[in-house]
Amino acid sequence: MTITHASFVTLPVSDQDRALRFYTDVLGFEVTADRDMPQGRWLQVAPKGAQTVFTLSGPGMGGFRPGETRGIMLVTTDVDADCARLTAAGITVQGPEELPWGRMASVTDPDGNGLMLLTEKEGF
Repeated sequence: MTITHASFVTLPVSDQDRALRFYTDVLGFEVTADRDMPQGRWLQVAPKGAQTVFTLSGPGMGGFRPGETRGIMLVTTDVDADCARLTAAGITVQGPEELPWGRMASVTDPDGNGLMLLTEKEGF
């Protein structure tokens, strides 16, 4: 196999502008693409320097339904600090919790797509 990385993950959203504000203003992601396409707006965001981007897919794009995506793991160097910052911004955070592989918490985006925040345990 010669696969090197995932190009993008689709996150179905009901309102691309609202989702964009959450992913950029709250999570600190950067916009990597924002263009009009025949099928609709192609909007992508990612953490700075990431290879894999997130496509914020609006209504009607690809037949995806908002709020159905789960298990997206976002690695952070300090899950506790990020949880405190998210809570201060009015975001509901579950955790963090100490697990064998690290400290982990969960949040949802405005459409209910599930995101996990993880500070990995060294050597795991």
